[in-house]
Amino acid sequence: MLMTITEGLAELKTLGKRIEKKREYVMLFLYRQDGIKDPLEKEGGSIEVMRRERQAIADLETRHVAIRTVIQKKNQETPITIGDTTKTIAEWLTWRKEIAGGSQKFVEKIRMNLQGARNTAQQKGWGVASAGTTPAQPTDFVINVDEAELARQAEEFETILGTLDGQLSLKNATVMIDVE
Repeated sequence: MLMTITEGLAELKTLGKRIEKKREYVMLFLYRQDGIKDPLEKEGGSIEVMRRERQAIADLETRHVAIRTVIQKKNQETPITIGDTTKTIAEWLTWRKEIAGGSQKFVEKIRMNLQGARNTAQQKGWGVASAGTTPAQPTDFVINVDEAELARQAEEFETILGTLDGQLSLKNATVMIDVE
């Protein structure tokens, strides 16, 4: 069955809800006292209904795995270019989930520490020498990173993340997957 990644992701949510409802249904009829009439007698009896429902759950779980696997495979193959960087969807998703946040915080922490150093230097009457310049006094702070580059990196993270969200939405809406 041919569908977009977006349709596949939507079906995964639906499958999850259907599986949960079927599990709840099974739990309602796990057992009964022998003297009470089987409430599922007309549907073939509780034992048969439980067997069918559990098989239906297994079938839905199999479909879920099939859709997720096809999406993952397509994500491994489909490139997205942002600026000068091209990565597969899978690589971008991993970068966003596992790398981007830490990298952004690191750059921001460096910037905040540098601002703290500048404030300390100002309070004490010391100077601050930028990377590559010579300090006037031995008490002056020497900045060991390019602050303009840090600012550029911080801005670049925002640009990449914003662009990435748009590109992922576009690819999810247009890239086709074939789920059997």
